[in-house]
Amino acid sequence: MTITPESTSVGFIGIGVMGKSMAGHIQNAGYPLHVYTRTAEKAKELVEGGAVWHETPGDLAAACDVVFTMVGYPKDVEDIYLGSNGLVERAKPGAYLIDMTTSSPLLAGRIYEACAARGLHGLDAPVSGGDIGARDAKLSIMVGGDEADFNAVLPLFRLMGTNIVLQGKAGAGQHTKMCNQIAIASGMMGVSESLAYARSAGLDPETVLRSIESGAAGSWSLSNLGPRMIAGNFEPGFYVKHFIKDMGIALESVREMGLDTPGLALAESLYKQLASEGYENKGTQVLFKYYTER
Repeated sequence: MTITPESTSVGFIGIGVMGKSMAGHIQNAGYPLHVYTRTAEKAKELVEGGAVWHETPGDLAAACDVVFTMVGYPKDVEDIYLGSNGLVERAKPGAYLIDMTTSSPLLAGRIYEACAARGLHGLDAPVSGGDIGARDAKLSIMVGGDEADFNAVLPLFRLMGTNIVLQGKAGAGQHTKMCNQIAIASGMMGVSESLAYARSAGLDPETVLRSIESGAAGSWSLSNLGPRMIAGNFEPGFYVKHFIKDMGIALESVREMGLDTPGLALAESLYKQLASEGYENKGTQVLFKYYTER
């Protein structure tokens, strides 16, 4: 199958903080876009731009050659793909089903096998880069699945990201995203502690940030979330509740591997504490409050 705007109808399920921008890039490239999300209002702008709204994921799948999903939790992924009237059951013959949710590597393998049994092409392709990366089409996309399928849909991936890597067989994309989230978990503690220290030392945190972000301490989180921490902007680019979900998946895999990841475990405990205090729908940079408001 050759992916072109003239020959390919694309579906997108999950029009959230990141999904809206990602679907918008596909629409702006001229592809016929079909959308579904549980809250129809979130898709209003895309529909006004010409996207076709569907009442169920299955109805969308029946109309599309390629379907992307970007939803909340592994249970949502399982229901959408493997449930009654789901994507695998309703997809067109030969369709590509691509889950970009951060989800379970084991579930990604099950979806791949279910797709293969019906002559469908399944890929797991979680992303990193948050709302900024989604908006600017500069996401890092980590893919698991067959190389031929990866190459077929690469033109669509390139509309959403700049660092697009096939990591291996089905589930490899999700395992790579776990590596990403483990690195972020401890990194967010470091960024928060650093800027809290700057404030407590009587320094101007913005001036400190200019000095340290381009040196050995530099990171995406420091450069992009540090300014939000300083400004007291805790609105979500990536929700605390979803990060807790990701860390839980990673810790489950860690236990299966027999690894010890104390940084990951500590980060999960701090974010769970923040969630219990009512911050589950804030951005992950709200961790700064743990260090500055106690």
